[in-house]
Amino acid sequence: MDVIGKQLIRGSQRATGKETFASVHAATGSETQHTFYEATDEEINDAVEAAVDAFETYGKVTHAERAKFLRTIAKEIEQLGDMLLETASSETGLGLERLRGERGRTMNQLNAFASFIEDGSWLRIIIDRADPERKPLPKPDLRQMQVPIGPVAVFGASNFPLAFSVAGGDTAAALASGCPVVFKAHPAHPATCELAATAIMRAVEKCELPAGTFSMLHGRSNRVGGALVTHPHIKAVAFTGSFRGGKALFDQAVRRPEPIPVYAEMGSVNPVLILPSVAKRNRTNVAKQLAGSITLGSGQFCTNPGLLMMSGGDETQDFLSELATELATIQPATMLTSTICNSYIEGIKNQRAVEGVKSLTDGPSSNPSPHLAWISAADAVTHPHVLEEVFGPSSMAVVASSMDELLAFAKSLPGQLTATVLGEESEIGEAAPLIDVLRQKVGRIIFNGYPTGVEVSPAMVHGGPYPATTDARSTSVGTTAIYRFTRPVCFQNFPQQLLPAELRD
Repeated sequence: MDVIGKQLIRGSQRATGKETFASVHAATGSETQHTFYEATDEEINDAVEAAVDAFETYGKVTHAERAKFLRTIAKEIEQLGDMLLETASSETGLGLERLRGERGRTMNQLNAFASFIEDGSWLRIIIDRADPERKPLPKPDLRQMQVPIGPVAVFGASNFPLAFSVAGGDTAAALASGCPVVFKAHPAHPATCELAATAIMRAVEKCELPAGTFSMLHGRSNRVGGALVTHPHIKAVAFTGSFRGGKALFDQAVRRPEPIPVYAEMGSVNPVLILPSVAKRNRTNVAKQLAGSITLGSGQFCTNPGLLMMSGGDETQDFLSELATELATIQPATMLTSTICNSYIEGIKNQRAVEGVKSLTDGPSSNPSPHLAWISAADAVTHPHVLEEVFGPSSMAVVASSMDELLAFAKSLPGQLTATVLGEESEIGEAAPLIDVLRQKVGRIIFNGYPTGVEVSPAMVHGGPYPATTDARSTSVGTTAIYRFTRPVCFQNFPQQLLPAELRD
């Protein structure tokens, strides 16, 4: 299958603009042979209008038809075979083994949403029957259900070219709810995006759905994303990426004449509370496992454990020394893009320049080598910017003189995606106030595990208070992610024949 580099709109490929860009081999920085056309304003408008037209039909198809569609997408993704994996590996530097697992997760997400919507229980139906004899006023017949909101704009993530991209969780959730999707391809892996998009287009055709049910637009400039978010017919936005990018889209969306929700997942430092027993009795094992989590995928996970919280003296320093030794044994890996690599190196330099920061590993010079440093809790409160996310294989330890000082520091933390507690159950009582503070700061709290690796499950919450996300009430992973793209509607005193089928007696 050839990569054309054009927009995919209404089931066909087109390119009316003249601005182009090339995809890049992550390992070498050299351009591939693929050229991609920047979407024009007219093409963006046509894609959204196609979604509006499709919503008239797609928003009303049966749950069984939508489930079939999602499963067909999963099959079409699988049919792309090694070509999809090899293209993604070239553009991202992620290995074939990692991408093979990510493709499996992508397909599992699609199938999970298909199963979730089939029986209709996801509609959260409430039937409150009439009571005409009630005094002093008769009680009306009230029936509530969830309905899809309309066309949705989805932005893919750089670090998950399959599972958080074209056919990823946001797209699956929106399509499962009955919302057409206009997808903004990520410029760091546009060929991968195009391959996945053609798989969805084939599924649209095979399931005989409206052509505008799914469209994809290429674009390296902010103009394309901005035009998509501010289009008056887009009803919600899903985004995974940097704080700067997510906040910019959020600001544009709320300034619209009709403000719309932006579900932006913008990363965090994911604090890890290390209780005294770890430094005393389980130092070697935890240091090895934690080093693996910090460097997993070259640290390019939004759940990377970028902040360690400890109290104590010599034993704490011994643990950090052992962790630094473990990190030094891990070889640098190719990062997603040269821009991300350069930002990582610059971010570490900025950390090391802060007064009070003491590095335990060498600073990266020209490659993304793992990095560990520490700072006292008092200095961290004085220089809070030292705790900002550095996207890559690094972690900053905050060392307090007591649990009370650590508690005060934890209260100063902004919202996070996750928090982790490492220790023994016998210590939980003393640490309970600190754990309670962390619980209020995050969407997921973990005991004796590691935040990297997000299970796709109905109970999963991949979100958290601002600035980790723009809406702490939602999740971007798991089947409850569907409710970002629905709203409740109440039908009062409707005749049976006019009610949606799911609400009838």
